[in-house]
Amino acid sequence: MNGDTEYAQEFVDVDGGRLGVQVYPEPAGPAGAPMVVIWPAMGVRARYYRPFAAALRAAGLAVVVADLRGTGTSTPAPSRGDRHGYSELAGDVGTVLAALKPRLDGRTRLLLGHSLGGQAALLRLALHGDDAVDGLALVAVGIPYWRSYPGRRGLGVLASTQGIAATAALLGVWPGWGFGGRQARGVIRDWAYTARTGRFPQLDGTDAEAAVRAVRTPVLAVSVDDDQYTPHESMDHLCAKLTAAPLARERYTVTQAGAALDHFTWVRAGTPLAQRVARFAGDLPRR
Repeated sequence: MNGDTEYAQEFVDVDGGRLGVQVYPEPAGPAGAPMVVIWPAMGVRARYYRPFAAALRAAGLAVVVADLRGTGTSTPAPSRGDRHGYSELAGDVGTVLAALKPRLDGRTRLLLGHSLGGQAALLRLALHGDDAVDGLALVAVGIPYWRSYPGRRGLGVLASTQGIAATAALLGVWPGWGFGGRQARGVIRDWAYTARTGRFPQLDGTDAEAAVRAVRTPVLAVSVDDDQYTPHESMDHLCAKLTAAPLARERYTVTQAGAALDHFTWVRAGTPLAQRVARFAGDLPRR
């Protein structure tokens, strides 16, 4: 098993565009293995996760990876006329789950989110209920709240996040200058709000903070050593909101990985982490 494992490229229609969905072959072993649906980080294409998908399959899990709206094979690309934000990203998670329903029936289902994809997956459960999902794995996910960063680093986070938001508001879109790829202004607006306040914004008239506190889906939350964007403290801030969910809070270390790590490179050194996700899936109640 290697990072070049082939997948079937599929598409799901949404809001005049389409979401790219990569469906990997079933793993070896008995039919009906738990299925993991991966949601990427901001600006990261789904195909980047091929090495981790291979590791998950080797650990006995079925794998699907979706491109976030406007990234990779998902269309349309963000533009001045596109104002989608966190609410729409959370809705996209549900749209993909609905499209995958024939494949998901009878299986244990996990959402696995990286960075922004983890926020979208969590907000899906918070805003729309969690009956369709048995577990949530968060890897290198956090609220980028400036006060949660150690030392004076937080001031730099505050300045950079709010500067990016101001640029996106002025131009009508974030061009992706050195960070995050091209993004809709609404995504940047909501992301910058979390960085400034440490809270999720009001979404579709719903108090997202209260909704997150009510999530009861089991969560595996794993922060990564040497993560330049979501250090351990950032994930701790997010996990403090999960007051009702059974929570396993862990760190993925350089020693465990046997390689250097950061916000992105864990994907290529993720075999031990994939095995941990498989154990988490195996401990969930069967449908």
